[in-house]
Amino acid sequence: MSRAPISVRTTGLISFVFSEQNSLNIPKIMNSKSDSIFHFTKNLRILKSILKDGFWPRYCREDVSQLTAKQLDYVSFPMVCFCDIPLSRIKDHVGYYGKFGLGLTRSWAERNGLNPILYLSSGNELTKEMLNLNSHANKLEKEDKEKAKITMRYIFAYSKPSEGMTMRGEKSIKKKFYLESEWRYVPKHLKLEPYLKKDDHEKPDVLRRANDNSKSLCLLKFSPEDVRYIFVKRDADIPQIMDYIESELDLEEDEAKILASRVLSLEGLHADL
Repeated sequence: MSRAPISVRTTGLISFVFSEQNSLNIPKIMNSKSDSIFHFTKNLRILKSILKDGFWPRYCREDVSQLTAKQLDYVSFPMVCFCDIPLSRIKDHVGYYGKFGLGLTRSWAERNGLNPILYLSSGNELTKEMLNLNSHANKLEKEDKEKAKITMRYIFAYSKPSEGMTMRGEKSIKKKFYLESEWRYVPKHLKLEPYLKKDDHEKPDVLRRANDNSKSLCLLKFSPEDVRYIFVKRDADIPQIMDYIESELDLEEDEAKILASRVLSLEGLHADL
């Protein structure tokens, strides 16, 4: 018995399968996530330092106004940011964050305590309850209050408005954060400042000392087996990063070969997507 021909039409992230025999359509969800966790940066020098030393958690300004009833606008938390968007959507992301980067396995991310962040839309019930939780913490006795505030700050470090303002250098711009599918590593250490207020972040000496302390205490390490992609901006950058892997990293010969095999240029990748 012959089968009726099947056609597939795609709209957005959903593919519909049509059978000419019965006109039945079955939605098939396309993969909107990646099995890898990506981190991008601005230049080759920083990529080399990550390959050599690991990821350095730096204090990043975050908009916490809707979580503090606008008592605070920005607070800085030590963090390293990643995303799990598929490579087919990576072009806009690297245009904003930089065209050098790494892709690591999701199992590495989970072993090292990374977590997807919580996106909060303004004015809904979840956001209101987060405000209530902060308010309840402020009403506790001194010792319990401080413990509760430490917990709240850590929750805030993994929370972000679904849309809002972000700092781009010294300029504040509007962005749809939820499109980034962000994961974070937020270190905890007894000798690490859990956050910096806006005034301290804007003091270069204070910020430098805090970042240096984070580097000495909380570098996020990985092995060659954890790396799935090493991205460089252009084909012309490939020989330089491969030479660096082979000559500057303290690796066994087989490990260096594994790492070198992961190198891709975004210039070539974009041409294929």
